[in-house]
Amino acid sequence: MGGVAGSKGKAQTVRDMVLSLGLIMVAGMVMYLFIPHDDSAPDIKRVDYRVELLTARRAASYPVAAPEGLPTTWKASSVRFRGDEFDAWHLGFHTPDGEYVQIEQSTQKRSTFIDEATQGARRTEKTEQLAGRTWTRYVDGRYDALVLEGADGSTTVVAGTASWAELTQMAKALKTA
Repeated sequence: MGGVAGSKGKAQTVRDMVLSLGLIMVAGMVMYLFIPHDDSAPDIKRVDYRVELLTARRAASYPVAAPEGLPTTWKASSVRFRGDEFDAWHLGFHTPDGEYVQIEQSTQKRSTFIDEATQGARRTEKTEQLAGRTWTRYVDGRYDALVLEGADGSTTVVAGTASWAELTQMAKALKTA
């Protein structure tokens, strides 16, 4: 008789465990439904780059470029000028689609600078005529890019994870003042 009582006790224990697990799962689902959670991308802080742009334009040995007329849905997110490092200018933006575009300019050796700015992209034979300037497409790096080789020894790179349309939009918007 001891064997029958023992198996009833084990069945009762298993049933209690299943019921407890069910209650825990229901409680977890209720918590998930009623506790607020946000799966969207974090809000990118907009950076004001006017002071750095003025500084770079006064100090650089080439005409420093920045976009004009882009919609406000493009958010400037990073800016940097390094006069001691080949007059390196950087301006980063997040696009309305949440992608990234950066403007990089420098007097550094072109092959080295382009490789760094595009993170390994290779030159193609395809060019774009944008605002009277010839830009060359670079592909297959971490970033795709449009590259403008200046006659003054500077190089301008518009690169990022954005679409070609957005890269082109940025390149068209660039002005030097």
